[in-house]
Amino acid sequence: MRPVIIYWIVFAIILSIFLYFDIKYDLLKDSSTANKRPYSYSRVQLAWWTLIVLTSFITIFFSKGSIPTFDESTLILLGISSATIISGRLIDTSDQKDHSINRYQNNETKGLILDLISDQNGASIHRLQSLLFNLTFGIWMITTVLNNLIDYSINIDQIIPAITNKNLVLIGLSSATYAALKIPENSSTQHSASQPENVQDESKTDNPVKG
Repeated sequence: MRPVIIYWIVFAIILSIFLYFDIKYDLLKDSSTANKRPYSYSRVQLAWWTLIVLTSFITIFFSKGSIPTFDESTLILLGISSATIISGRLIDTSDQKDHSINRYQNNETKGLILDLISDQNGASIHRLQSLLFNLTFGIWMITTVLNNLIDYSINIDQIIPAITNKNLVLIGLSSATYAALKIPENSSTQHSASQPENVQDESKTDNPVKG
């Protein structure tokens, strides 16, 4: 069987597994009290890169008969995704312990794309930027792997392309920005819901009658 066909079969199987566990157990959803929980950016990001890297690894094994050695940049990429989901989980846990905070994640899902690019104020540019970077680099890696699979002169350890340090920094900064701006998301919701103190109701103010 051609390596490209193997790739897409493996891709479809792994994607189906993710979708099954998401439908059954909310694998890709945020921690939420909503009946239809919104999608989690960090979970979807980790699933996206796991799908791409694992599909490439399995395809190389079945088509070439050998196990490839990951380039250091691939490990760093997976590390960035793992760090993002860890930081997001820690922030969510902290917010859940503070019962005075009204978590916007408790609102029902608005759909995959809107959930991924939205915070408490709606669609945000930093989430959209990070999403586009991850999507673009992911498509680039898929395309490169497919081209390298049919080029039998390429060593199996080079089929999964190395990502340059500058591009890793770009992905890392996008994820770090997401994590940093996630911290005040729900605290600002709390403040906006509170009433300002020491505001006198003018309708109850005794106005002297001028005679």
